[in-house]
Amino acid sequence: MIAEKARFIVPATLFFVVYYFALPVLVGYAPAFMKTEVFGVVNLAYLFALSQFFMAWVLAGLYLRAASRFDEQGRRILEALRRRRAA
Repeated sequence: MIAEKARFIVPATLFFVVYYFALPVLVGYAPAFMKTEVFGVVNLAYLFALSQFFMAWVLAGLYLRAASRFDEQGRRILEALRRRRAA
């Protein structure tokens, strides 16, 4: 069960950290690219910053789905232990 949790949590965390720190790195090392206007005064840096909020919500939703599987596994393990103890 721990290994299955790690298979979800480790890649999700690494993705989020890389995605989160990509903004300041790109602004620092590629400022001309990040200043590219998409529409009006809205540039890529603003859109990237806004996308981080959406990405956090998407990852939270994915974790909720995965957590329900983890909870079900835990319930099955506890039930098996209760049956073993009762026998």
